[in-house]
Amino acid sequence: MAKASHSLSGTDRRIAAAMLASPRASWRTVGRVLGISERTVVRRAAPLFHDKTLRATAVRSPVWFPDLIPLALRIRCRPNQIGAIAATLARRPDTIWVDVLGGGDEVCTILFLDGPDARNSLLLRDLPATPAVQSWTSHILLRVFPAAFDWSGGLLTAAELAGLRPELPAPAARSALQHIDQALIATLVEDGRASYTDLARRADTTALTARRRLEALVGDQVIRLATEVDLARLGIRTEALLWITVAPGGLEETGRELSRHPQVRFASATTGSANLLVAVAAADLNALYHFLNDTIGALPHVTTLEVTPILSGVKRTGLVRPGSL
Repeated sequence: MAKASHSLSGTDRRIAAAMLASPRASWRTVGRVLGISERTVVRRAAPLFHDKTLRATAVRSPVWFPDLIPLALRIRCRPNQIGAIAATLARRPDTIWVDVLGGGDEVCTILFLDGPDARNSLLLRDLPATPAVQSWTSHILLRVFPAAFDWSGGLLTAAELAGLRPELPAPAARSALQHIDQALIATLVEDGRASYTDLARRADTTALTARRRLEALVGDQVIRLATEVDLARLGIRTEALLWITVAPGGLEETGRELSRHPQVRFASATTGSANLLVAVAAADLNALYHFLNDTIGALPHVTTLEVTPILSGVKRTGLVRPGSL
């Protein structure tokens, strides 16, 4: 399980929120948007990245990589083996998220599986052969709603978020991946804030070309840049996964509306008895209650709702959290 963490100062929280909303924002941009000096941003942010309080990475979009199968698994385990199961899943290179849920006997993980053979090996061989695993359900992610990727923990205003968004050129048409893109993506997965010089060196190209290709990869949503942080450091004490059943005709509308809510970190249409998976981060239980009552309760197409609290986040955006294993 994750170790207890100390909250950041108010300024550090806002800098961290800026990194969540715009992982490659320059220190100058962050300072201008937050109304503090660039020197203060550097002095506060650099140690947070150095000690891995903040970690920048990138996540591929399965839309651009058709061999990837995006799968959410809910795995019921023997309670005395839950930590071992979560750790084993977190060590897999194809897991994006690993969370311990509910009463401590269930793990939810999101995987990007490398084709049908990898999927079948996991579902038909690996899980059945694991004695600690009691049962599981699988849910294919049909569509991830990208608005939630702007998430900042509710610590930034709409104007501040707008000021952090990079002005990327809008492509006239969806372009094909180039031969250097795989090297760029691999480098960004390791370090989402890698300099253009480092990106160019790893891809054997120029810094100008590396910058242009990175902007295209982000603009075309080939990859999503992300910053990982233990949310407790931001004063967020309650996380939950919502398994929502929505009338089919209202799935797109409901998913898009929820993905724009400041407490929603992730929203995806899925297969299974529930057809919408939503990850919520709230300050406390009272805030979660009001989200369920006021926000979910007001949505016209929602028919059923299951709430599973997250006890421990072991892996997020493809990164194992320090101290969680």
